[in-house]
Amino acid sequence: MAREVVWLSGQLAYEAVSEVLKRVGGYEVPSSTVWEVCQRRGERLLAVVEKQHAQVDIERVRWEQARYAPEARKAVSMDGGMVLVRDEGWKELKVGVVANLVAPHTLDPAKADEQLQDDLHYTATLGGVAEFSSALWDLAVQHDVPYAGQVAVTADGAAWIWGIAADLFPQSTQIVDWFHAAQHIDQAVQARFPDDTQASDAKRWRDTLKNDLFQGQSWKVIDALHAAHLPDAAAYFHSHRHRMQYPVFRAAAFPIGSGSTESAVKQFKHRLCGPGMRWSRPGVQRMAVIRSAVLDASFDTLWDAA
Repeated sequence: MAREVVWLSGQLAYEAVSEVLKRVGGYEVPSSTVWEVCQRRGERLLAVVEKQHAQVDIERVRWEQARYAPEARKAVSMDGGMVLVRDEGWKELKVGVVANLVAPHTLDPAKADEQLQDDLHYTATLGGVAEFSSALWDLAVQHDVPYAGQVAVTADGAAWIWGIAADLFPQSTQIVDWFHAAQHIDQAVQARFPDDTQASDAKRWRDTLKNDLFQGQSWKVIDALHAAHLPDAAAYFHSHRHRMQYPVFRAAAFPIGSGSTESAVKQFKHRLCGPGMRWSRPGVQRMAVIRSAVLDASFDTLWDAA
């Protein structure tokens, strides 16, 4: 019963868990009891995960030739979402996703970008870059990312993300999420045409820049932004130009959108940011572990380990 209560709590608010247990199972379990069970058992689950993080230290993971799989293709993505923490305010929950990339020869050209990936696994931490980096590395090692022949890291332009990518996955292909890059073009259009971004000149300029960028011609975008006296916007595209080779990435069947992580952030926020929800910091950490295990169907394995 405790296992099912905790699993349900990874899906629903504590009050809703109590209602489901009563309506479906005929069990009278007050929401306060659901909360107490989650705190006790969640602390055990968190302890197992933290022990795994400590064991999979980046300096102690040895290269194992037997695990190297040159044909393996892996995807990594990172993002963050805000969670309301008692006595602290809104704090960022950093979320990481590791997935398999589908082999290019098996793809239907009509498939959407998100369908390039399968077998998704999650981690989330409420803390700094160091804590998140440790959690992401643990997840990556569990799923053999360091031993894959090809690794693609797709994310937005946040500096902390690319710092982690360079540190943990130095041989990876780094990709700026296409939709995030396109938003920067929209912002440049707003800056150049503040009175009417829907005017024909504005639309034409926007379409030209986005088409150039999608074709991997970031230098045209940079030149156009400089010509429009938008040096800050040009600097963004200049600093990420090696991460915007979209025709190359598409040809390799790498995801150019970070939809999997954005979806993951929404799924964590769905559980953590309901109406009136405020969490203690330990409560967020415990629920992040439970939610991760529920989302990628590893809950029973983690429960048994605890």
